[in-house]
Amino acid sequence: MKIKLGVLFVIVFSIFFSACSKELEDYNKPAVYWYAKIIESISEGSIDKADNYYSSLQGEHIGSPLLPEATMILAIAHMYYEEYLLTEHFLDEYVKRYANSNEKEFAEFLKIKAKYMALPNPRRDQVLIGEAILESEKFKTSYPNSMYYSIVDTMATNLYMADAALNETIASLYERIDKPKSAAYYKAIKPQPWIVWGEIERANSPWYKAWFEGDGTESWYGYLIPDTRSVVSRNSISDDEESNK
Repeated sequence: MKIKLGVLFVIVFSIFFSACSKELEDYNKPAVYWYAKIIESISEGSIDKADNYYSSLQGEHIGSPLLPEATMILAIAHMYYEEYLLTEHFLDEYVKRYANSNEKEFAEFLKIKAKYMALPNPRRDQVLIGEAILESEKFKTSYPNSMYYSIVDTMATNLYMADAALNETIASLYERIDKPKSAAYYKAIKPQPWIVWGEIERANSPWYKAWFEGDGTESWYGYLIPDTRSVVSRNSISDDEESNK
């Protein structure tokens, strides 16, 4: 029995020691080692491991010429995996620390693209739509001769239409809870006079989304929503309150 316990102790100690040795080997490595690990992890789909290796590269080799490229690679990798907030994080890091004027232009374009791609359903995030529109217009002003100008302009136009559709949805909601003044306010919002709004066709949701989200004007579960102020906005003013003034 004592022999078996001794053998077990040796096995456990060996496993622990080998694990510690392996862990210790992942410190104090040259920059090219961490860079290769980042590329290897991304190619294997282990994006979290790539982030950890990037931290090691940045921590041990803050002045390495490999850092700018590694930062951009991780930004693009996170965009590929639809992790758009992390994409923006790495792009901000790239612009702040490494980019020259041409590289900054490309990074700013990718930031707008990340925001645009983060909006598969525009009805879900009005704030993100507004931020994407502002950054698009800022890009067009800052880089009027950019090779990405037409792409950004197209994205901005789609965002304006998405914003208008969202305003119509909010107006319809106010109408359903009997707030005509609030509904009229949102109906009157037309962000760009050069768009012929009467010719804009509402996007059709797939049937499996429309079942839960409706067509933008109503939903199957609408009868469950109580007619209270908090459903829309705690700052909304009812017509009864307005008339009492």
